[in-house]
Amino acid sequence: MEDCSSTHFILGNDYLIIYGIDLLKKKDRYFTIWDNKNQKFVFSPFKSQIKVKRVLPVNLELEKLKSEQSNKAEISLHLTDKQESKISALLYDHKEAFASDKEPLGAIVAHEVDIILNIERPYPPLLRRPAYPASPK
Repeated sequence: MEDCSSTHFILGNDYLIIYGIDLLKKKDRYFTIWDNKNQKFVFSPFKSQIKVKRVLPVNLELEKLKSEQSNKAEISLHLTDKQESKISALLYDHKEAFASDKEPLGAIVAHEVDIILNIERPYPPLLRRPAYPASPK
C-alpha cells in the first residue's frame, strides 16, 4: 500500500468515548478531546479525501548520525532527498569500515595495524639516502 485516500475511519468504542464522538445525527457531527466536553469540534460538512502515506520505520541511530555529521559532510547539491537518504543509510550500514575519534582504524577487528619503527643499523635504503642532495661545487 504505497499511497491511499480515505473517506471513512473505523474507530472502536473506547475511541468514541475518549474523544466524545457524536455519531447520532443531531444538529452537527462533532467530537471533543478528552474530558473537555464543553469545547466541541465540528466535522467539516464537505467530503474531502485525506491522503494517507506509508509510514516508514525510523532508525534513531541513523537520524543521530545524520544530525551529527550534517555540518561536517559535504553532499552534492544535485542529489535528491531520496538519494541522500540512501547514501546515509548505506554509510550507516557499513559504519564499521570508517574510523572515528573513539575508534581509530587500528581498533577494528581483523584490521589491526602493527607498525614497528626500526632505529637500529642497518638502515633501510631510503633512510640511508641524504635528506637533501649535495649542492654542486
